Amino acid sequence: MQLSRMFSSEKYKGTKNYLNTQKKYELLRTILYFGVSLSLLAAGIIATENRNNVLTIAAILGCLPASKSAVAAVMYFRFKSLSTEAANDIEAHSEGLTVLYDMVFTSYNTNYFISHICIQGNTVCGYTEDDKHDEHKFQTHLSGILMADHHKNTTIKIFTDLKKYTERLEQMKNLEADETVTQGIVNTLKSVTL
Repeated sequence: MQLSRMFSSEKYKGTKNYLNTQKKYELLRTILYFGVSLSLLAAGIIATENRNNVLTIAAILGCLPASKSAVAAVMYFRFKSLSTEAANDIEAHSEGLTVLYDMVFTSYNTNYFISHICIQGNTVCGYTEDDKHDEHKFQTHLSGILMADHHKNTTIKIFTDLKKYTERLEQMKNLEADETVTQGIVNTLKSVTL
């Protein structure tokens, strides 16, 4: 267990089984934050024999980050990582490509869960196990984000058929790609996901 991951998961985003493992850290952080608030409240009541004290105020204010952490935990528990069978199949076809796992893109109206994403230059393709995925809305959402971060002429395609996705991964190995562009898109995608 990496305790630093409880407070910052940035370097783990996009790794295999990210969502399933991050759930534990989110839950532990939430329990820790609420535990600190409750212990401050208890310490104040024990010390002054009533709840009207400074530690009660600190405990109430401590509920703000604890509540924020609880909301994040709920979001993580809504999604699960890419299935092991699909992950093994994809790994056999994605060797040498820049890939990200378990990406949850949030928008005002919808959350888009993309199980696996491959980035090769200005080409972004992905696979989702979400049978209710609306590709057009997601493409519009992601295109807007990439354009705002100065990634122009980006092609985005999300597959729901694993066989077609693995075929596309094999084709992507033949694409010429500027590593700087690829890494820029990866950074943008990581910055806008759960």
